[in-house]
Amino acid sequence: MRVIADFAAVNADRPGLDGVRADYAVVHRAFDRANSSEARLAAIREWDRLRDRLDTWLALTSLRFEQDTRDAKAKAERDYSDSIRPHLTELEVGMKRRLIAHDDRPAFEQAFGTHVFRLWESDITTFDPAITDDLEAESKLEARYTELMASARIPFRGEELNLSGLQRWTVDADRETRHAAEAARWAFFADNGAELDTIYDDMVRLRTGMAHKLGFENYLGLGYRRLRRTDYGPADVARYRDQIASDIVPLAARLIEARGKALGLSPMMAWDEGMGDPRGNPKPGGDASWIRAQATQVFADLEPRLGAFWQVLDMHQLLDLEVRPGKAGGGFCTSFPTHGLPFIFSNFNGTMGDVDVLTHEMGHAFQNWSSHDKPISDLRWPTMEAAEIHSMSLEFLAHPHMDRFFGADAGRYRQQHLANAVLFLPYGVAIDHFQHLVYGRPEATPAERHGMWREVEGRYMPWRQWGDLAHPAAGGAWQAKMHVYAAPLYYIDYTLAQCCALQFWDRAAQDSQEALAAYVALCARGGEAPFQDLVAGAGLTSPFASGALKAVAERVALSLGV
Repeated sequence: MRVIADFAAVNADRPGLDGVRADYAVVHRAFDRANSSEARLAAIREWDRLRDRLDTWLALTSLRFEQDTRDAKAKAERDYSDSIRPHLTELEVGMKRRLIAHDDRPAFEQAFGTHVFRLWESDITTFDPAITDDLEAESKLEARYTELMASARIPFRGEELNLSGLQRWTVDADRETRHAAEAARWAFFADNGAELDTIYDDMVRLRTGMAHKLGFENYLGLGYRRLRRTDYGPADVARYRDQIASDIVPLAARLIEARGKALGLSPMMAWDEGMGDPRGNPKPGGDASWIRAQATQVFADLEPRLGAFWQVLDMHQLLDLEVRPGKAGGGFCTSFPTHGLPFIFSNFNGTMGDVDVLTHEMGHAFQNWSSHDKPISDLRWPTMEAAEIHSMSLEFLAHPHMDRFFGADAGRYRQQHLANAVLFLPYGVAIDHFQHLVYGRPEATPAERHGMWREVEGRYMPWRQWGDLAHPAAGGAWQAKMHVYAAPLYYIDYTLAQCCALQFWDRAAQDSQEALAAYVALCARGGEAPFQDLVAGAGLTSPFASGALKAVAERVALSLGV
């Protein structure tokens, strides 16, 4: 049941560990005393409601910290959640073990589907009480990285900017301004490079230690299980990365060359790569409030259900879009299960990326809204790579309505957005390949890890030239990617989803209504199946299929004239 409320009214009581254990004891007693499948299912549903209450509190705690990392109360609550979370995981895993092994499992599978049991079978291999302290330490390291990134105060052009606020200058039409902005950005990372290396070194060693305690050879095995990847493994991903290198990297290189010619620049430097047009990148016609107002009509025109849902987000203040001091960088979508409400967090900075992020996170939010009625909470969100299909595809499906954001520059936006999607793929797999190298050699020194990054950057982005930007030239560019620190092994998911999103782009060009119908149906499925089953069910080709990337590349190259 949805309880639609303004964000200010969404609250969750801080749980005490003794109280949660008592709540679990009630569930276990009801389950043990049940004398029928129906009674046992009722106990499972009560357990799921308990999980919803806890997940709502965890989501609120994390969000409030991200909204202002300087807030002492929010930080203290985040620290408390870090300390209690491993114990909540222990209780949850214990219940999952019982359900997996129970004689009445066929009845449970009939009620909830078989896929949830595959997820739980993966989950129970990722936790043991022996790693409780390690999980708390990992959360604290992730918070330390977030605080460090949010602490940036970069003087530039008479302003004091955080990293998100500086971003608009890195795509300025004036080349000297772009270079100066990138120099200021990387100076922050150079100044904090040793601290960033220390945080990551601690993370790698900690995660490797957890993997060993759980019986894995290294963190790669544990990391894939933590991401609930049930239908592919590292070998599949390695073959996929090879396809990117052979089928996408040459196209990306041609795009960089074409941009250089259009801009009259040779060679193209790293600070030039984000420029898709001699006139400068298109910008939305107004600030965050203006974009919100335009979005109301964009989503209504695109698809009635999307339009109605956007109004729920907007009317109930379930959006935090503006950049401000102390706010964590990036963008994400979270949710409050007890209310059935998602929430969008972003940092608008006056660039075309504001629209990218808005449509992206709207895709996540709409999917969560559409699949809230799944029989058990594990199925409301799909696994990460499938979840990114919803977000990245909506970016493309909204293309016909970009005139509301960009006016006469809408066509330029569409071309640049498509080109940027292709250029992202080599970078995305480089981030993934780097992490596989790191966790395959956890004993490597920070200097050796910087060498690993130079190796993968050379393979997937051979055109990149850093010039006098010493820190990224020496292999430090990976430090700017939050996912490397806080979401290990996650980043490949974006590229897998991008390959699917490009298929939706192609389908929409042929029949926009058919593509939208397939998209809405995919969102409604939530996480009821693993990645490749969801892909096939939507009429898409798996990115792991031989030749899948080549076909996508050919269609994009034709559209962009390269």
